[in-house]
Parts: sequence; C-alpha cells; structure tokens
Amino acid sequence: MRKLFALLLVLALLPVVPARAAKNEITVYNWGQYISDGTDGSLDVIAAFEAETGIHVNYLTYDSNESLYTKLKTGGASYDVIIPSDYMIGRLIEEDMLEPLNFDNIPNYQYVDEAFRNTAYDPENRYSVPYTWGTVGVIYNSKYVDEADAGSWDLLWNSKYAGKILMFDNNRDAFAIAESLLGYSLNTTDEASLRQCAQKLVEQKPILQGHVMDQIYAKMEREEAWIAPYYAGDYLYMVEENPALEFYFPEEGFNIFIDAMCIPKGAANQEGAEAFINFLCSPEICGQNLEYLGYSSPLSAAKDYMDPELAENPIAYPSDEILAKGESFSALPTETSQLMDSLWLSVKTAGSDVTRYLIAAGILVAAAAGLTIFLKLRRKRRLARRGISRRM
Repeated sequence: MRKLFALLLVLALLPVVPARAAKNEITVYNWGQYISDGTDGSLDVIAAFEAETGIHVNYLTYDSNESLYTKLKTGGASYDVIIPSDYMIGRLIEEDMLEPLNFDNIPNYQYVDEAFRNTAYDPENRYSVPYTWGTVGVIYNSKYVDEADAGSWDLLWNSKYAGKILMFDNNRDAFAIAESLLGYSLNTTDEASLRQCAQKLVEQKPILQGHVMDQIYAKMEREEAWIAPYYAGDYLYMVEENPALEFYFPEEGFNIFIDAMCIPKGAANQEGAEAFINFLCSPEICGQNLEYLGYSSPLSAAKDYMDPELAENPIAYPSDEILAKGESFSALPTETSQLMDSLWLSVKTAGSDVTRYLIAAGILVAAAAGLTIFLKLRRKRRLARRGISRRM
C-alpha cells in the first residue's frame, strides 16, 4: 500500500506537460502566400507574434475553401485558427463546425469597421473576425494580349490565346465566372442555370492551359501563361515581379469577398488562437501585413501604417461605382452544393472518356494486329513442318 501511495503521490506531483504545451502552441491553417513573412524587408508576422506572446505557431497552408472544408470534415488534423471565405464560414456555422469566440480576449476587434460587422454569413458576430477583403478580376499580360480583347470575362474563352489561359481550380470561383458571363446571380440555386454554367466551363477546356490555384504566381510571372482570373490582392503582388501584367474588373460583374479568422470546433488552444486573432487586428500589425499582401484592410485605422500609394490604390480599394457591380457569395443549400460538386467533377473530367476510349481502341487494334501476325507466323511454321515431314 505504501508503494502504491508513493507512486500516486509522484504522479500527482508530475507537471501536466500536454496541457502546458497546448497553451504555448497553436496551429494556424491559412491560404498559401497569405501572410507577411519577412521577405523583402516586410514584417514577419508569425515571428513577431511568437516574440510578443511566447506562443509557438505551427503554420500550414491550403489552396481553396473546398480543400479546407474537406480537411475539417474528414478529421485527422487539428487546427486552432483557420481563415475561410465568407460563404464557407456560413456553411461551417450551419454545420456546427466553429467555436464561438470570446471577444474579451480580442479587444482589438474595436478597430474593425462597421461595414465588416454583422455580415450575412455571421449576422450575430459570434464566430469570425475579418482578416482581409477583396475582389476577383482578370489578370493579363499586356505584351501578348490585345487591349481590345480585354474588359469582359469572355477573354477567358478567346481561342486566339489558346494554351495560354488559366482557370480557377475550385468550383465556386469557376462557376461564378460562368454565372456572371451568362447573367445569373453568383448565388443561384436553379439547377438548369447551373447546368448551363457547367456546359460553358466545358466549352472552355480545349483552350485552357490548366486549372490552377497557387501555381498562378509562377506561371503568370514567368509568362508561361498570359491570362487568368484571380484575386486583386494577388495581382498587386504579381505585378511587382512582372510589370507587364495588367488587371481589370469584368464588365458583367465579379465576386467581392471577405476572408475571416475563425476557430474550428475542438481546437486544442482556443485562448492562444484568440491571442493570434487579436494580434492580427492591431492596426499597426494589420497595416504592415496587408501592405505586403496587397489585399484590402477591414480596419481603416490600418491605413495609417501603409504606404499611401497602396492605401489609395484603386484596385485594392475600388470606387463605389465599381463595387456596385460586385456580388458576395452566400452559403448555398446542401443540395445545391452537392449539385455543384457533381457538375464540377463532370467539368474536370470532360473529355477524359473520349481519351480513354481512344486509348482502349488503340490497344484493341494493336492487339488484333498482333494476333493476326501471330496466327500467320504459326501457320507458316506448321506449313514448314509439313514440308519437312514430306521430304523425310
């Protein structure tokens, strides 16, 4: 009994390492190339946060809202902070996949502009804090693309530039382009309209170089591709590497989005996550972070810490007249999301059935030819053997 008591006493006195480790560590899951990292003399946001708080950050990236959703839905990984887009936040809230925030731990929320509070995707301001906002448009290389062809989404279907056009590799952004071009709402739930959009995207495939996300940076900067739809903030990043790149807001309309910081259900360190969110809402940190990214700030106070040229840039901060042509995504009903997923799969695989048929047909033809040759040779051998036996 004494040995057992002594053992229990020792165990009771041992430090609870996992709990202490959790308080000093968080895992952040963010879009690729979406935080100032210290390059080119910029602020290293994560290093600055770690130095101020003593909390270590494990930093991971994804390339689309849909891949983020799949990771969260299938489990197998734990994150403390995620930064999805507006419509995806609405979906995560609806499916009870986010933790309510304790705003006592996020005092810098006071700096968030009223325009970014009580949003349609989080009307009670319980689950999210805005990180950036922005728009989607067309990036093109002025060295190779005729200015007269620019202005509309239809540039992405212009066969003159076949093999040099890129397209979004996620269904919501890709369908939004087809919806704008065909005159539909970016939040349509009409099946016939969505099927028309899918057909429009299939028609585009023969002239595409490929569907991409983060690969766009290298391809456009190195002029491997000349035309692509993408986010305005990323264009401002890319044009620094290649001044020949230009950007426009398509005349048919475009998506306006907000990306916001959230804590997924079951996060290991909610308090540490809220400290990270609060840090990013500091006007000084936000200003330096978004000056590097080129994205638009939901904190007007952050502009005081930006280069005035960026704070007044008409692409980062478009006029009210231009913004009036934009539309934000809403969370779609489950059945509509499933239909779009299915239609997107049909878009991505369109043409592959023909390819498989041609390959299979080729194999059959080759096999038939081989069989014919084999039979002829066997017949000749038999005849030869018969001739020998007669001579014997």
